[in-house]
Order: sequence, then C-alpha cells, then structure tokens
Amino acid sequence: MKKPLVSLITVNFNTTKDTVEFLESVKELTYNNIEVIVIDNGSRNSPKDELEAVYPTLTYIQSPSNLGFAGGNNLGISIAKGDYLFFLNSDTILFPDSLDSLIDYLEANPSVGMASPKVLYPDIRIVQYAGGVAINPYTGRGKQLGFLETDKGQFDTCYETGWGHGAALIVPRRVIEKIGPMPELYFLYYEEIDWGESAKRNGFQVHFVGTSRIIHKEAISMGGNESETKAYYMTRSRLLYMRRNSSGLPKFTGLLFFFMITVPKQTFEYLIRGKFRLLRSFYKGIGGYLVN
Repeated sequence: MKKPLVSLITVNFNTTKDTVEFLESVKELTYNNIEVIVIDNGSRNSPKDELEAVYPTLTYIQSPSNLGFAGGNNLGISIAKGDYLFFLNSDTILFPDSLDSLIDYLEANPSVGMASPKVLYPDIRIVQYAGGVAINPYTGRGKQLGFLETDKGQFDTCYETGWGHGAALIVPRRVIEKIGPMPELYFLYYEEIDWGESAKRNGFQVHFVGTSRIIHKEAISMGGNESETKAYYMTRSRLLYMRRNSSGLPKFTGLLFFFMITVPKQTFEYLIRGKFRLLRSFYKGIGGYLVN
C-alpha cells in the first residue's frame, strides 16, 4: 500500500545555518514519500543556492518581504501537494523515524485534525513539549505539559491535547480545505493555537503523538526569551487570541485579568530587572492590539 505524501514546510528568516541542519536531518528520514518546501521570508540574502546544495529536490519560494509565521506557511500551503502538511520551524531537527509513527497514528485516527510530536531540547534529555492544557478564557493562560522534565519515556504515548506546538504541527489536507489557512493577523505567536481552535469548532481533535519526537532549538531566530520582538508579539497576539476565541463573561474576565493583574505584574518584573526595552515592547504590544 502506497504511503501518503507528506509535505514538509519550513520558513527561513535569516536562519540559513539552522535550515541547512534541518535539511540534513530530512535526508535521513526513513519515511520516503515526502516533498520539502522552504519559504524564505524576506531574508537579507537569499539562501537558495546553499539550501539546494544540501537538498537539490526541494521547492524554494522567495518572498520579497517578511510575511510573518502564518503568511510564510500559507505560501507553502498554496503549492503543497501532500495528503499531510507538516509545518516545522527552521530550527528543528528530525530523527530518522520522526514521520513513520506520526503518519501511522493519523491514518488510524481520522478524527484528529492536527497533531504534534514530542518536542525535545537539543540535549535530547529535556522535554520542551508533551501537549498543552487549553488556554483558559477567563485568564488567557495555558500550560505546556512536560516542560523541562527529563525524558524517561513517561510521554511515549498519544492523547488528545489542548493545543499543538507551532514548531512541529502536522495537519491533514482535508482539514485545511475545511477550515482554511493559518490566520495571518497575528504575524507571530498564537496563530497555531487559534488555528487549532478553528479545527475543534469544525469537529476535529488536536492530539499529542509521543511515539514521534523532534528536536527544537527554540527561539534562535527571535533572540531567545529576552527579545524585544518576542515581548511585543507575545503581548499583542495573546490579546488578539482572547478577543477572537472567547465572548461574553469569559472575554470580559480575561481582558480584566490581563489589564488588572498581568500588566502591573509584568511592569514590576521588568522594572525590577532593569529591562526597560522589554517593558517598552510590552506596552507597544498592548498598543498594537488596541490599534488592531
């Protein structure tokens, strides 16, 4: 029986070294019915020649400007031919068997509309993601399961989860045809969680597949957790998510929680640490939401 075609889609933005390492790992996959799509999201210099030297059969799209995470991935969606579309950050590394059990699970569970594998840090010992508790509409807070735990096999199983991990999210084509592409108004962060909520509203489930695993270097392209860009978009996107995915009392309570508790707490933390640029970006994120 022929295996389903899987489209691997990654967005490169000034991360050529990481994308090369990603492609090197793709070459070692034991699952052989794949196509590889690289979207360059307006990098300073086009990495086309360097990437094609590593993976000659890849499909390369050059965007003249940075379209954001969703915009870049949606370019990939527009040309992908796969039965499954696997969205992977450019700073991820696949194991040779990363796809096999993932596709077997999705083929056996047609109610699953989105899924993510176990995500590990580069030391391969520490867990970054093993599923997530859905975002509470009253507080705007969620939880990342398994975060910073030592991997002892406790997550080598599969279950329904609150949200998939944007660094490694696989979606059947039939689901995208029903719910549409990623929402682009976020630009960065929360778009995959919003997309997952859309899948749920259309009768699909989001699952964690712990029998598959990948490595994620996490936030290399954004300069880590001390990034002003991250502070801005995390703030703006969190508020956008709350506005789009709740209503009535939960929406009012969530916004009240943010402005009465989160804002003073975050302000105090940035001030006490002397992180004035991050504080400015945090408030700019609020302003970006209000303008939007």
